[in-house]
Amino acid sequence: MAFLLSFFSAFWLGILTSVSPCPLASNVAAISYLSRETEHPARMLLTGFLYSLGRVITYVALGVLITGSLLNIPEVAFFLQSRMNQFLGPVLVLTGAILLEWIRLGSLGFVFSEKGVSWIRSLGNLGALILGLLFALSFCPVSAALFFGSLIPLSVKHCSGVVLPLIYGIGTALPVFVFGLLVALSAGVMAKAFHKVSQFELWARRITGVIFLFIGIYFTLAYTLGLKE
Repeated sequence: MAFLLSFFSAFWLGILTSVSPCPLASNVAAISYLSRETEHPARMLLTGFLYSLGRVITYVALGVLITGSLLNIPEVAFFLQSRMNQFLGPVLVLTGAILLEWIRLGSLGFVFSEKGVSWIRSLGNLGALILGLLFALSFCPVSAALFFGSLIPLSVKHCSGVVLPLIYGIGTALPVFVFGLLVALSAGVMAKAFHKVSQFELWARRITGVIFLFIGIYFTLAYTLGLKE
């Protein structure tokens, strides 16, 4: 049951990451740019799928690298598995504060020039995959908080460096693929959907932030400060 809940949590974190303002804007821009001058809807959908697949591969690779590195060091693995709840509380409080925008951070990761994106686009379908791989590394504060502050601790706790990042990646890919479909249909439909998703993201992020905050405070009081009876 606990692992099933972690599945859902990873999937929800992925969706929330994908519909956050910075990733959402970059995803739509990337798919629109890669698909422009393409008259065939099927090719647009393929572009969206390959771009999404690239993001999934990156998140799984990061999950395997980070989680595997932590768990393969005996001292670190023992400390994390025995003390996870003690430091998870403050991490969740910090993540919740970032989601609620009480703490603002600068952008993280790579910044791509128009020339670089144009070169990647010239590679065709392979370029869509590569762009997905690279754009997944362009973390904004919200996506960084969700990935490093929530998914990675969850993966370490369940010793799951592949499955949970994979579920997270699928969650991030789903909205991207939907927008690829909308690009194939019409720009007007996409604009309306973008507005609705932005509204959904705002409230979903706030609700998730509040939940993280309360859970983090409970874990901090109960485990970090040892006030649990």
